[in-house]
Formats: sequence, structure tokens, C-alpha cells
Amino acid sequence: MSDKILKTIRIYKNVKLKKGCSLEDFVIIGRPPDGEKDGGSETVLGVNAVIRSHTVIYSGNEIGDDFKTGHHVMIRENNIIGNNVSIGTHTVLEHDVKIGNDVRIHSNVFIPEYSILEDYCWIGPNVVLTNALYPLSKGVKENLKGPLIKKRAIIGANSTILPGISIGENSLIGAGSVVTRDVDDNVVVAGNPAMVINNIKNLPY
Repeated sequence: MSDKILKTIRIYKNVKLKKGCSLEDFVIIGRPPDGEKDGGSETVLGVNAVIRSHTVIYSGNEIGDDFKTGHHVMIRENNIIGNNVSIGTHTVLEHDVKIGNDVRIHSNVFIPEYSILEDYCWIGPNVVLTNALYPLSKGVKENLKGPLIKKRAIIGANSTILPGISIGENSLIGAGSVVTRDVDDNVVVAGNPAMVINNIKNLPY
């Protein structure tokens, strides 16, 4: 990194950047959330991470090797992210999320608190996961539950996944779907509300 680029980067205390990390202009790493002091939680970026301009990563994140962000990505605190994960431009990842290895999250995606994304899942552009069944209801913050996206599941563009929904392994959610109930393994669902329309074995891959 050049001196010019370094002057535009803000790295807080207790941040560990492993070998080969690349940070572009106007990146912020390790920002403490409200109520936490600078350096209160360790932030780790794995080997060969590429953090593109205007990305903000809060403190307490444990991020694996070969991680990449697009531009203007927001990653809140206390997430666990595996190896070879890519997060696209203008995506927001809230706190206390778990992401496995080899996960692809496209642009303009919203991942709320307490979501779990297992290995090899693929999240298309403009997908919205939700975690509050009745927003603004009494005690809603104490009962947040994000979706579980299981291994190799594919969520098509512009889909919405309701709180606490489980998306089965190797399943495919068609573009623009609204998923209101759990999805079994190896099926294709589409529509609003999403319904089973096929089996994954019938697709050309």
C-alpha cells in the first residue's frame, strides 16, 4: 500500500491483519460499536484479504483467509466468517452472524443478526434475510432469529427469507420468491409464498 492510500485508512486498536491483506482507500477496520472502547474486542482479517474502498468492518470480527469485499460494504461486530468468502458492493452484514467457507454473497444483500450461512451457499443480488417476525412488537429484540441457509443452497435475486426459516441443503430459491416456511433439501421453490416446483436432480447441473 502506498503512503497516499495509508493516509485514508482508519485502523482501530486490537486489529490483526494477516499476511497479504490489501486495503483500499477510505476503509475502516475495527470500529467499536456504541458503548465499547477502542480495542475492546479483537478483529482478525485472514491471509490475502481484499477490502475495497469505503468498506467498514466493526470490532470483534473473526474473518478467514481469501476474504473479499466489494465497495461500500458494512460489516457489524462479532461475526465469524470462514475462508474464501466474498461479499458484494453495498451489502450489509449485521452482528452475530456465522458464515462458513466458500460462501458468495452478491451486491445489495441484507443479512440480519443471528443468521447462519453454511459452506458453499450462494446469495444472489438484492436478497433480504429477516429476523424479526413482528417488527416493533414488545420484546422483539430479545426474540430475533435469523434464517439458516444450509450447505450449497442457492438464493435467487430479489428473494426475501422470513425469520427463522431453514433453507435445505442443495436447494434452489427462484428469483423474486418470498419464503415463508422451511425448505427441504434438494428442492426448487419459487413464488410468493414460495412453493416446491421441482427437484434439484431434474436441473441441468
